[in-house]
This record gives sequence, C-alpha cells and structure tokens, in this order.
Amino acid sequence: MGTRERRQRQESLWIAAAELPVTAAHPFYQRLNQLLDEQGFDRFVEALCASFYADRMGRPSLTPGICFRLLLVGYFEGIDSERGIAWRAADSLGLRRFLSIDMDESTPDHSTISRTRRLISLETHQEVFRWALRVLAERGLVKGTTVAVDAITLEANAAMRSIVRRDTGEEYQEFLQRLAKESGIETPTREQLARLDRKRKKRTSNQEWVNPHDPDAKVAKMKDGSTHLAHKAEHAVDLETGAIVAVTLQGADQGDTTTIMETVAQAGEQIAEVAAAVNSEEGGERVNPEGPAEVATDKGYHSNEVVAGLQQAGVRSYISEPERGPRKWEGKRAAQAAVYANRRRIRGKRGKALLRRRGELVERSFAHVYGTGGMRRTHLRKHENILKRLVIHVSAFNLSLILRRELKVGTPRGLQGRPGDSLLSILGLWKLVERLRRKLGDIRRLPEVASATFPSLRCFLWAA
Repeated sequence: MGTRERRQRQESLWIAAAELPVTAAHPFYQRLNQLLDEQGFDRFVEALCASFYADRMGRPSLTPGICFRLLLVGYFEGIDSERGIAWRAADSLGLRRFLSIDMDESTPDHSTISRTRRLISLETHQEVFRWALRVLAERGLVKGTTVAVDAITLEANAAMRSIVRRDTGEEYQEFLQRLAKESGIETPTREQLARLDRKRKKRTSNQEWVNPHDPDAKVAKMKDGSTHLAHKAEHAVDLETGAIVAVTLQGADQGDTTTIMETVAQAGEQIAEVAAAVNSEEGGERVNPEGPAEVATDKGYHSNEVVAGLQQAGVRSYISEPERGPRKWEGKRAAQAAVYANRRRIRGKRGKALLRRRGELVERSFAHVYGTGGMRRTHLRKHENILKRLVIHVSAFNLSLILRRELKVGTPRGLQGRPGDSLLSILGLWKLVERLRRKLGDIRRLPEVASATFPSLRCFLWAA
C-alpha cells in the first residue's frame, strides 16, 4: 500500500478535449432526455420564453431547456432548494450529460436559476405543465373522466416569531408586553408573559397577524399537531391512470369546501385543452373532451354547497359523508336531493371502489411530490414563486409515469440494486418481441420495427 505524494502540482495550461473525463450517461436520464427530444421539448420552451430574453442585454442567460431540466432534477433527486439543485448539477457528471453542459463549461449557480425562474412568468410554467399532460395523453395516460381531489399543507419559509399585528405592526413579544402593562404588570417576566398568552383565546388568528416577509403564508396546524406558517396545495388526480391533471395553491387557512371548485374547474379546463390537441389526431377519442364527469373526495370536502354545486355543474360526486346526526332540510330541498344522491352513490359498489382508489392514488402523488420529491417544506416565498416550482415538480411526476411504464422505475434511485435481475429483463424483452410479432403478423417487418425501437429496448436492459 503506497502513500499519496504531498507535493504541490502545477496545473496544466492546456487540456485536450479528448483527455477530459467521460462518463456513461445515467440510463434513467438518458431515457428522459430521449423522451424530451422526441417531443421537441427544447423547441417548445424556447418559443414560449422568447419574449423574456433580450439579444444584447445583461449577463449570459440560462437557456429555457436547461432551466426547466434543472427544476425536473429537483423532483427526481429529491432536492428542495435551488441552491441544492445547483450544487448537485455541478457535482454529477451524469447530470452534466443530461443538461448538455460540457466539462469545460460551468454549471449555473443558484442565483442564475432563481433569477431565470423569476424572469419566466407563471403562465409559461403552467404551459409546460400542460405540455407534459399532452405527452401523457398521447400515450393513453390521461382519461379525464373520473378525478380525485385532496389537499396537503406545506410548511412555509417563514417563522412564527416574525409575525406582526395587522393593525399596529407590533411584534408578538411587544404585543404581550403591552397587554401585561395594561393589566397592571409594569415589568413582566417571561413566565408572566407566557401565562398571559395561554389565557388568551385565538392567540394567532390570521385576521389579526401576518408575516411581513411572506404575507401569503398563513398560520395553520400541521399533521403532527404543531403550529406553523404554511401553504395549502391541492391535487386533482386522474383515477384511471394516476396522472395529476391540476394543482392549485391557496392559503392554509382556507377550508377544503372553499377551494375544491377552483381545482375541479382548472382540471376541467386543462383536460378539455388536452383533449382538443390529442383527440384530433388519429386513434379516436382518447381523452374526455367534456372534462371530469365524476369527482371523489374525502369527508373534509362534504357540504351542502359543494355537493349541490357539483350536481349543477353536471358532475357526479363521491364524497365521504361525516357523521352529523339528524339534519333539518326545511327550505333546502335541492341540497337535500343532492346530498341523498351522493349518499346512495358512496354506499354502492362503484362508490366504495372509487374511494379506495382515491386514497391510493392521491396519497401516492403526495408521497412522491412532497415526500421523496422534497417539497414538504417550501424554500420560496409568495404563492406565485411557489406555484412556479410546484407545477414543474408535478410535471416531473407525470413524466415519471411514462418512464415507470417503460423502465419499471420512476426515479433514478429506483435503478439501484437492479443489475441482478438480468434474467427477468431477458424474459421481459422476449415477451415484448413476441407481442410485436403477433401484432405485426408479417414476420418480415419485425427487424424494421425492432431496430426503430432499439434505444428504448437498450434502456430497458440497462434499467433491469
């Protein structure tokens, strides 16, 4: 065993390009890049973002294709901050290949990523989300007939100790000291202030308190029982495929019954737009052009207004009903009919199956996007900035459905520990060839089709 020589080395002045280190591209990112190239992703986003770039102004810009790819990396690598994305891109040779950044080029730093994200509008980010939906619809992964809606709270990048009174601008500690002096305590101790605070009702109401650094963040109770400033994200998921067809962001103080109509309406608009683009192609009607016909949710969304509103919109509701005891329906005949119809549906065989599938697919989307995807706590402030990052994060989740169908994994980490399954990969490849042969009929066309699909088959073998 030798020892490392501790002498100073003089760096070479010139380095030949052939001597630069070369690494094989990660099979997952290579297949993802192939998918993006096949669909013309770079041309699409460059045309969308043309108005945000000037020819001869400012510092060197970050191209839209690289910018959105970096945000996709945030989902696939489970990185929550743009600073972490920049560090990971600079550290990985495989990600350099994915981003098309040569070894003699510097990867973008976090300030360039955040500046470009602020430059590009929210509507452009949402267009990228709809582009991903169209790619899924072309592969039969968006139906749009039955959707499920659920919400989750995201911890905000704001501290409770920074909140101030809306009327006077006082900080929380200053407010307590003023209350103590008004009650006759001239120099209150910390114990006295804490005792005084416990006796107050609605101590941190959103109508009275606000965070000056992020006014959109609202005081809310998290699932673990703690109180934080938070935001509320709501998903609409296609129950036939698991694709997220809409994502909205609201204040964490808004109830589920006040936000569901906005999410369902947005899902209907985007499904109709995707249907107009996809159904016009050959292959018949693949996406429901009229938008969702059925909506399944949990009991937090149940109210007379929601059930009746969905019925008026021509949407059948499957909303779990909480135990409320005997109810009075005088003067509410229309609401009574809608609630009773919803009750009959959720007690039927189809209703129970939809509610079970809702719990499976919606919670799965939360786990992937916010758990392993790293967005459980936001590092941005204000709804517009957070929603920009969120829609690209969800777009990456939707694209992973395609990769999961082809590679049997939806993230790069899913390929770990798979080399031992070579026998299964060979069997899977043989089944695919047999399926092609039966479908084609003429065996002479098999080599032509197999050669055309060879890149996908090669990635399949590498993944397995």
